[in-house]
Amino acid sequence: MSASSAQSESSAPEPATPGPAPVARHAKGTAAYRRVNLALFLAGCATFAMLYTTQTLLPQLSGAFHLSPAQASASVSVATGALALAVIPVSMLSERWGRTRIMTVSVFAAALLGVLAAFAPDFGTLVALRTLQGVALAGLPATAMAYLAEEIEGTSLPAAMGLYVAGNSIGGMGGRLVTGLAGDLGGWRTALLTIGLVALACAVAFRVLVPRSRNFRPADRSARELAGTLRTHLADPVLRRLYLLGMLFMAAFGTVYNYLGYRLLDAPFNLPEAVVGAVFVIYLAGTFSSAAAGRMVGRFGHRGTLWAASAVTAAGALLTLPDHLVFVIPGLVVLTAGFFAGHAAASAAVGLRATRGRAQASALYIAAYYLGSSLGGPLGGIAFHDIGWPGAVAFVLTLCALAALVTAGLRTGNSAATPVTQSSARRAPARA
Repeated sequence: MSASSAQSESSAPEPATPGPAPVARHAKGTAAYRRVNLALFLAGCATFAMLYTTQTLLPQLSGAFHLSPAQASASVSVATGALALAVIPVSMLSERWGRTRIMTVSVFAAALLGVLAAFAPDFGTLVALRTLQGVALAGLPATAMAYLAEEIEGTSLPAAMGLYVAGNSIGGMGGRLVTGLAGDLGGWRTALLTIGLVALACAVAFRVLVPRSRNFRPADRSARELAGTLRTHLADPVLRRLYLLGMLFMAAFGTVYNYLGYRLLDAPFNLPEAVVGAVFVIYLAGTFSSAAAGRMVGRFGHRGTLWAASAVTAAGALLTLPDHLVFVIPGLVVLTAGFFAGHAAASAAVGLRATRGRAQASALYIAAYYLGSSLGGPLGGIAFHDIGWPGAVAFVLTLCALAALVTAGLRTGNSAATPVTQSSARRAPARA
């Protein structure tokens, strides 16, 4: 993309493509398709590296600012909470101003705020900057999938979506690995600065690589109509249960990974920061369990898969109780696999349940998912601070039990949408 075309796009809203028919979409094998994939992969890596960049650094923040684990976890919770609150308004904004514009502003603003966070003079300033960063980060998850659906040819879309999601998971894992290593070598400020600069480089590469939207049409729906769609989704009891499941699974997962570092740095483990950061390689277990969840849904239905995910997550939490790495590491693998399977099944069920306004239905799920991180993390921190690791595990087990109870009601609902059952899951390919 030339500098002049990039400048013209940044100075005015993306216009609708003239003509009644959409422009041909990018197909697998073309140069434009490869540019889209690389651009979204890099943006996803940057976004999810920044979102959880302080999670590995919580023990250092506790020491630097004399904070309890629950207080230090606010640096994570405010970012995920702000993203949760901003994702729906930002998705509406992208309907008017264009996908690439929102994504570009999102990644650049978040990266710059990440660099500034490294120089925060106190914890209050750090929390304020992380809150703004969470708002900025909402732009990518709110618009990336809509951009891909508009610009990528149908048969090539699943592969493009898969690479984008891979960028998200690799960014989340890689960001924690880098912050763990940089924090061990130079402290939390060095770690935040490193991630901020890497994210800024990814933002520049994204802006250069991403093709201009060719099939975007500014939405003529009013805010009142969009709000009506959101109310319809929230009135559906099955969707409400799916949103609650996303929140519960994420609260359990966030609790374990927020406070595990404190445990592994102390006796009897006494592991160095870099090794604790390397524990996040276990995220790779989620890549395999997410794919397996799709096969399980086809065989056992969403409800059976979600029950299994709740049980596996709980079993993984129990395995982490003994003070031996031979139990803790396998326990984390099991818990991570259970969480990602539950998240994959619940988020896919949202798309099947919503017969209209799927973008808004998915945005509500994303909001609930990240609210689970922002609300569950501090509550789990209180249990960890007061009781120790058994308290954190008890909190996770409670969340898993609630998830199992919520799953039990997925057959009921007043909407005309297809219920989330085993039979509907098997019919999904034909509907797609």
